[in-house]
Amino acid sequence: MQPVGDWVDLSHPLSTDVPRVPSFPAPAFDLIRRMPDDPLNVTEMQMVVHIGTHIDSPRHFFLDGPAMEDIPLNLLCGRGIVWPVTLPNGARSIEPHHLAGLEGRLAPGDALVLDTGWHNRAGSDAYDNDHPALSLECADWLLAQRVRLVALDLPTPELPVRKRPVEFDFPIHKRLLQHGVLIVEHITNLAPLRGKTVELVCAALNIAGADGAPARIIARPIAASAEGATCQEQAQ
Repeated sequence: MQPVGDWVDLSHPLSTDVPRVPSFPAPAFDLIRRMPDDPLNVTEMQMVVHIGTHIDSPRHFFLDGPAMEDIPLNLLCGRGIVWPVTLPNGARSIEPHHLAGLEGRLAPGDALVLDTGWHNRAGSDAYDNDHPALSLECADWLLAQRVRLVALDLPTPELPVRKRPVEFDFPIHKRLLQHGVLIVEHITNLAPLRGKTVELVCAALNIAGADGAPARIIARPIAASAEGATCQEQAQ
């Protein structure tokens, strides 16, 4: 891959007010050793893995699905496209026609980063309760393109929590994860990469048996014609 720009951090810094589903407890960070009373500083962290910028493994919804340590590195790193999604006022469903034009740019194994602009509302009630969601038709379109990963500047690809029917069963997560397509949620800072082909690195914590993990997501623009080399291929 030929970089044509600098690395951009697409992650929310971990803090007590990091974006999260309201039903999940806020993370806690406690300085259990503190200088100068102690010879060093030591921070203890307690948090749900599905808050802030994070990745979902198939184990999130399938007991026999791969956990974090089972995910191959070549799914976490490689070529991707940051695609702007503009929805008319009041529209909250991302449909295949919003991705028109990607067919000639997406290659099998690419990652797709959806930039709805919603990350600019992080911390607001609207961010949690009025965000867009993928339709099942859109999820199927992504599967047909054989993407390896979908990253969103949203709390979830599903309907907002307050708009879910009683028997809601997470159809988008299940459709994507059962086919091995990883999901990254709560990304931010996409403006410098909007519409560009990028090298994407999802540096997720390798938590044994985990259904997800916090992740440092970084990306940099590359030449649009760059082949989709993976992290493993670049290391060889």
